[in-house]
Amino acid sequence: MQNDINTCGHTQWFYFRVLNTKAGHQVKFNILNYSKPDSLFNYGMKVSVYSEKRALQDKVSWHKCGENIKYSQNGIKKDPENPFSKQYFTLTFTHTFTHDNDAVLFAYSIPYSY
Repeated sequence: MQNDINTCGHTQWFYFRVLNTKAGHQVKFNILNYSKPDSLFNYGMKVSVYSEKRALQDKVSWHKCGENIKYSQNGIKKDPENPFSKQYFTLTFTHTFTHDNDAVLFAYSIPYSY
């Protein structure tokens, strides 16, 4: 993760795509290097997901999804040489793909352009 622009070093947003999926396969994602000590993911927030095939076939746009969502400290220090250095956090979640050969997008929240 890179720092969010115009912040004091916090990172929170993510947006990525997975291609060539297989229906029924569950994948575990770990997003590292968060610096905030807590997240809305610990209070029920889910990941925003968009499946190109599901949008075409079922007319489902961006929606909230993800299982086993966990945001926790990961033991990696910002400065390994400093014993008092702050530690990074990791967002972990799993997702089960519903279509073969799909393009699935994942985001912290639904992109505002939509």
